[in-house]
Amino acid sequence: MSPANPSQLIVPPPVFESYLALGIYAGIAIFLITVLLLLSWGLGHKTRSRQKQEPYESGILPLDNARLKGPVPFYLVAIFFVVFDVEVIFVASWAVASDRLGWSGFAHVCFFIFILFLGLVHIWKTGGLDWEPRAQREQRRAQNDQRREQGSAT
Repeated sequence: MSPANPSQLIVPPPVFESYLALGIYAGIAIFLITVLLLLSWGLGHKTRSRQKQEPYESGILPLDNARLKGPVPFYLVAIFFVVFDVEVIFVASWAVASDRLGWSGFAHVCFFIFILFLGLVHIWKTGGLDWEPRAQREQRRAQNDQRREQGSAT
């Protein structure tokens, strides 16, 4: 079996009609969204009162503010997950096409991973991975600074 002729793999550019169909579809979608939003705003029931503006608490009167702050480390873990998940996507896509990208692609992926590693080291050095409260972290840093000063004084 012979390899496919490269000239047969070339896809002709799309013609104006395909862009026209896409434009008509997008126009109809935007028109319908606008009409439905305006109808719901115009025909909707408008009762404004202090009680209606309060958050619904299943019939229980709220005791505190409904906007509680979550612990920051969980947000950090979520952000780290997104960053390294994106890294996995890039590295996996490189692995699929590594035979076509060659050594240049390998160098680019290595550079990408190196930059992410530098970011991880920076986060680690600045204390972004510490889960303990700030007061304990500052106390520990002060103790480490004292130890360094004592070590350099001797």
